[in-house]
Amino acid sequence: MLIRVEIPVDASGIDSLLRMAFGRDKEADLVHQLREDGLLTLGIVATDDEGGVIGYAAFSPVWIDGEDYQWVGLAPLAVDANYRRQGIAQKLIYEGLDTLNEFSYRAVVVVGDPGYYSRVGFTQAASAQLHCRWPGTEAAFQLFTLAENALDGISGQVEYAPPFNQAAV
Repeated sequence: MLIRVEIPVDASGIDSLLRMAFGRDKEADLVHQLREDGLLTLGIVATDDEGGVIGYAAFSPVWIDGEDYQWVGLAPLAVDANYRRQGIAQKLIYEGLDTLNEFSYRAVVVVGDPGYYSRVGFTQAASAQLHCRWPGTEAAFQLFTLAENALDGISGQVEYAPPFNQAAV
């Protein structure tokens, strides 16, 4: 298995993985739209020995009250059902965080299972006076800071890239 930044040839494998992993088209369509709109900050893939995509993590820009603070959102994250429970998702997340840190991004937000994401270092965004537009996501909305001062003077509503407004979380 290899964990790396996605390349153009991975697009069809990513699309297939997302459709299969989620059992619907929304996530694959979202990634396609982010890519088309130039809003896919980073994509990390896990590939099997034959180069097939077995895991994927997408990162795209977010804004706080309309301001760009060099933050990104993690979504979607998927691993092929045949490869789950092997730590691949965690490796995808860590590779993404390392790469984003190298490029001076300051923080990452995610809407997901607090039990899972807290194990990889995410904390409740609400404790930093941050929230997102989707009702009922208060506990699931989480934050990982990459820069020491990422939260200085920042609070408010975190807004995901426009394609997220067409896709349900």
